[in-house]
Amino acid sequence: MSEQKNIGIDRPSFLQRLVKQKMALVGGIVILLWLLIGLVSFFYTPYGPNEVNMAEKLLAPGAGHLMGTDNFGRDILSRMMCGARISLLLGFVAVCISLCIGIPLGAFSGYYEGKAGNLIMRVMDSLQAFPMLILVMSISVALGRNSFSAMLAVGIAGIPNFARLMYAQTLSVKQSAFIEGEHAIGLPRRDILVRHILPNCITPILVRLSLSLGSAILTVSSLSFLGIGVQPPTPEWGYMISDARGYILTGEWWMIFFPGLAIASLVLSFNLFGDGLRDALDYRTQ
Repeated sequence: MSEQKNIGIDRPSFLQRLVKQKMALVGGIVILLWLLIGLVSFFYTPYGPNEVNMAEKLLAPGAGHLMGTDNFGRDILSRMMCGARISLLLGFVAVCISLCIGIPLGAFSGYYEGKAGNLIMRVMDSLQAFPMLILVMSISVALGRNSFSAMLAVGIAGIPNFARLMYAQTLSVKQSAFIEGEHAIGLPRRDILVRHILPNCITPILVRLSLSLGSAILTVSSLSFLGIGVQPPTPEWGYMISDARGYILTGEWWMIFFPGLAIASLVLSFNLFGDGLRDALDYRTQ
């Protein structure tokens, strides 16, 4: 008995296991850094993000402008700071839309099954049959070329990912012995679903959430790059890359390098953090 008690005490906590995931820790620090930059941009930027100064256009990174200026003389550092706020906000809201719609649909379909559940899953399969970017572009163009449409389109396109994950988890958990016992003693089906099945499905949902955030930010930036997402002069990273395309061959490398690096670092960080979160939540890996 004492030996079993020691095993329980020695088991590391979730935070301890997460800290051991070095790459996840790096990813989390980068994410927090971009969040901090985005919050600071509400109150301070070195210059106005849309402040045009043609006398200082296409300046290389230096003392006056740490990341240089673009073709309209706008300070790239200031635009990068505001871009962090915009990209993170659009990504978070889009994933929240996917999460808040996909989780209930998947849980309902997996627990109650029947014709309604099968119909919901076939609709999810139909949405997943389309390439992600093509589906998002179609929805965004149909709703109008603006940031709200891009955010909503990414959110709708992400619903099947959460719905199918929740569906599979619900099917697995509801076959557990303790769920069968709750049915046997007559607990209401709704209470079993909300209080017992949903909490036991939270681990894969959290991992999917982290990975989806990186994907959503990348997709929103892709829409802005193609001209059907965030519209100018809003300082969004994807639009900044699109605006710099014509200057790649003329030597103004900083215009495309910094926003590209920002997107890559943030998407990679969410993926690293998601992988580490999965390992930290899985006791079998310890």
